Amino acid sequence: MTTISDPGTDRRVFRPAVLDLGDALLRPWGRALDLPGGVVPALVAAATDPDIAHWNPLNSTDPATAEAYLDRCDAHWADGTMAAFAVTDAADGALLGNAFLRWSNQADGIAMVGYWLLAAARGRGLATRAADAVTRWAVETADARRIELFHALGNDRSCRVAERAGFPYEGTLRASWRFEGRDYQDEHLHARLATDPDPEPYRG
Repeated sequence: MTTISDPGTDRRVFRPAVLDLGDALLRPWGRALDLPGGVVPALVAAATDPDIAHWNPLNSTDPATAEAYLDRCDAHWADGTMAAFAVTDAADGALLGNAFLRWSNQADGIAMVGYWLLAAARGRGLATRAADAVTRWAVETADARRIELFHALGNDRSCRVAERAGFPYEGTLRASWRFEGRDYQDEHLHARLATDPDPEPYRG
């Protein structure tokens, strides 16, 4: 029996890459990632940031869970189902944040994007530029056709990032997501199509 595969589906895998934003580099999360002071301590420290803990709580609050996260990143890079990038300073390699993509419907080319930044990295457009960079990369290298962005209602900063990164608002999803120990939250849905025009460059 001969199986005929869809060439588009065959392309829809995420492979490790480094994306250059000029002042920052997006580098694949995983055990091999080298960060000043170590990748595990950096992840544990990020989990204590109040804004990250509120809007994007990380399952890396101790060394064991941080190591498990890195192992999952390596596994997802290996099978091409998720692309998790550490946003790092181009000059000294310090951790600034995170940007990730994962397939929601790999066969149909639908992915979702997310991000977080440490407090010291905010206010310079890094979240906007990182979201734009990983989206372009997914379209160009993995045949993504629709990239969705979700954020909790009330997260106005993330809403502005979405708009600046070329993800127009499409609607509000009621009681659509719940972090552990919390009630279900309403979310905004933004999305960007591969055929949409590129956003204007971030100018601050």
